[in-house]
Amino acid sequence: MKLELTPDECGMEYWLQAVVQGTLLGQVHGHLPDATVPPYLLEPGPLRSAILEEFAFRTVSEEMGTRAITHLVRTAPTAATMDFYATQLLDEARHAAVFRRHLVDLGIAESDVPKLIDEFVGDKRDSVLVPLEKFALDTVGGRDDFIVGVLMLTVIVEGVLAPASELSERKWRLLDPPAAQTARGANIDEVRHLCVGSAIIRDHLLKHPEDRPRLLALVGQGMELWKTVPIRDVIVRREVLFQQGIQEHAEFLKDYEIVRGRRLIDTGVEERLELQMEWAGAMQRTRLAYMGLMPANAAGQGFSSISFKG
Repeated sequence: MKLELTPDECGMEYWLQAVVQGTLLGQVHGHLPDATVPPYLLEPGPLRSAILEEFAFRTVSEEMGTRAITHLVRTAPTAATMDFYATQLLDEARHAAVFRRHLVDLGIAESDVPKLIDEFVGDKRDSVLVPLEKFALDTVGGRDDFIVGVLMLTVIVEGVLAPASELSERKWRLLDPPAAQTARGANIDEVRHLCVGSAIIRDHLLKHPEDRPRLLALVGQGMELWKTVPIRDVIVRREVLFQQGIQEHAEFLKDYEIVRGRRLIDTGVEERLELQMEWAGAMQRTRLAYMGLMPANAAGQGFSSISFKG
């Protein structure tokens, strides 16, 4: 939440050294070669259904994100911003590929993966992801508005989803090591994307303070949209399956803490939903304040664009 990075610091050479030759070095399909799927996840059961649903959804969301970033590469006003978003485009495409690959590792025939994704994600794509995509594309419109595109990606998408991705990594750390490692690699990238996008918006507003009301209004519209899409239903279904699944592995998980002082096996669906909401709100407050886009009525409140409460 407090890390600061700029597009000049995270250019092409940085990406090649720190990512391709750094965090990804030695990995195969997003994880270390010795990380394998446990046998219990190859058999039908709620835990298997939970990871299949989650990674199918993340595959589709990353694919849609990859396509959206082409707009930022095309309209980037400087070489530094163009290079950065070119690397982010490759990051997001790689995320989609490794999430998709984990479905194969879970025993789904590669030829059957598109059908499985459509079965698991089809209605969720239409009800959650497509409205967000349409809002972003309609907002940017045909105006080639680079900074609005950055705002949509940084605040409306990544600022909301990053905390959920962090919780996913922690949940699967013992239960599905390759899934957790794949999620961790994606999360490391997302932190960089979020920080650089925030810096771009902050720099834009320092140079063009008159643009703040327009961007602030768009943030508000995007957050209201999040409240109307059924993201809670998507997450609750996964968490219910996950809850059923971890009961079968209570002894294995007995000492594992998802956060300091709180064992995973002792948590329930609502507690994990609240944790995601808490993290999302904290992320948004910190990042929006840094960018200069914190709404006046949000300071000090439980400010989040998503409500996981029923």
